[in-house]
Amino acid sequence: MRVVGGVVASWEWDDTLFSGTAAYYERGRLPYAPGLADALAEALRPDGKGRLLDVGCGPGTIALSLAHLFGEIVGVDPDHGMIAEAGRRAAGRGVGQKTRWVRARAEALPAGLGTFAVATFAQSFHWMDRDLVAATVRDMLQPDGALVHISDLKTEHRVLGGLPHPAVPYAAVDDLVKRYLGPARRAGRGVLPQGTPGGEAEVFAGAGFSGPRRLVVPGGQALERTFDDVVAWVFSMSFSAPHLFGARQEDFEGDLRRLLREASPAGRFSERGPDTEVFVWRKDSSGR
Repeated sequence: MRVVGGVVASWEWDDTLFSGTAAYYERGRLPYAPGLADALAEALRPDGKGRLLDVGCGPGTIALSLAHLFGEIVGVDPDHGMIAEAGRRAAGRGVGQKTRWVRARAEALPAGLGTFAVATFAQSFHWMDRDLVAATVRDMLQPDGALVHISDLKTEHRVLGGLPHPAVPYAAVDDLVKRYLGPARRAGRGVLPQGTPGGEAEVFAGAGFSGPRRLVVPGGQALERTFDDVVAWVFSMSFSAPHLFGARQEDFEGDLRRLLREASPAGRFSERGPDTEVFVWRKDSSGR
């Protein structure tokens, strides 16, 4: 995979990347570690009055979990379904008046949004022109501002022993997706045969951030998942978004449910919540 200017050269972003996935996110995605908000409160020491910018906010998962720590929340995402879902969830939580959801690509920043105390990227940065976005967001932060990169801990091996139900048959689900969509990972109208790029540390350091401070927030909580939860997980992912199946979506879902029924006739699966890895970068006022 060749990377030029922070993006994958063999793939170009298009607006179908997460098309149709927003409705499945809340149910399908595994939660971040339950102590994440408290860990960020300890690391960032927000005063409750600052502004938070969540870049690639999706349906507001991270932004809403941190809403009590800030005076204003601004979420940015290019998918209209995600922005609509974030607004709905904010209203449902009673924080609609302190949140703003902007449909735009990260590359369109600063977009007149002003300055912020903290900017977060929760499993979104790899979809962007990373050099451009990192430099732009740095300029949008206050002198003592922080950039926070959040993801599941990728190196973790979650032990499922002692849980009451079978594990989700992820390998078999992946094989089924490939039977329908082909062996290369789908991403919008294109493919990412080798996945998304890493190396975030080099990008953030090159943009003038110092650090980082690394936090690992422990997950490990026992989760019970139904067939509907697992189906929602599949349809929440960019590589198996509903639109990719076209007229075969109903056939795929039928095959998926049969696969899940064979794996757990009782209709339940057990999982453990993943650990959450956090890198806190600070705006380096002595540099650029």
